Amino acid sequence: MTQEKIIKVSNGYFMLFLFLAFIAGIITGIINGNIWIILPSIFLTILTLPGFFLVNPNTSKVILLFGKYIGTVKENGFYWANPLYKKRSVSLRASNFDSERVKVNDKLGNPIMISTILVWKVKDTFKAAFDVDNYENFVRVQSDAAVRKLASLYPYDNFEDDGKDEEITLRASVNEVSEALEEELAERLDMAGIEVLEARIGYLAYAQEIANAMLKRQQATAIIAARHKIVEGAVGMVEMAIEKLSKHEIVDLDEERKAAMVSNLMVVLCSDKDTTPIVNTGTLNH
Repeated sequence: MTQEKIIKVSNGYFMLFLFLAFIAGIITGIINGNIWIILPSIFLTILTLPGFFLVNPNTSKVILLFGKYIGTVKENGFYWANPLYKKRSVSLRASNFDSERVKVNDKLGNPIMISTILVWKVKDTFKAAFDVDNYENFVRVQSDAAVRKLASLYPYDNFEDDGKDEEITLRASVNEVSEALEEELAERLDMAGIEVLEARIGYLAYAQEIANAMLKRQQATAIIAARHKIVEGAVGMVEMAIEKLSKHEIVDLDEERKAAMVSNLMVVLCSDKDTTPIVNTGTLNH
């Protein structure tokens, strides 16, 4: 047997009625002093009692007979089975696992701290009970291995000065990274009969030794990007201003005056501080 087998066992309430009848036989035998009623009733009572078991909702019982797998009872209820059967409980409930934060290197070699949140449940009780030593511990170890592998496949973030533009990053591509993590975990946990319901990054940050440097780098990148947009906008506004002045013949600007006006406008538009206007009552040359 290499796969799960669902079986049905006897109804426990019928056997409970017989169990109570055996107890009643013991009491009757004691009252009447009939040892031939007492001994069989005691024997049947002791034989019957170990066969009773409960299957609660979203749990199962794996049945063994002298080391041989008989099957699994998944339907909840009160049952009775062969007293020689060994019954092992396996939970079918969804479980939530939050891994520890581990330090790994991303694709670019930067040390980062990362953890994963995993929602899983047992789908094959045979694999969970017999193909791995401890399926709960197996989930923890394989989750740690999967998140380490995932972190090495993608960079934490993109930086323009790297000269590389990665389509998927750990910080920005949440959906893509979660899908990749789910696929990796599903492949690793399938041998233990575990179904992955959801997997995602629970914590993500640069390691402490480079966190400050990376923060400054991100700030510098943001400032450069903002300045780039400001300069682009300023050049467009200056070009429009010169074009409008020339088109409507408001003022006749030679090359020197155009250069001066461009310089002044660029200073006004690109400055991060308020400018102080200066009124020139003469000419540009005086």
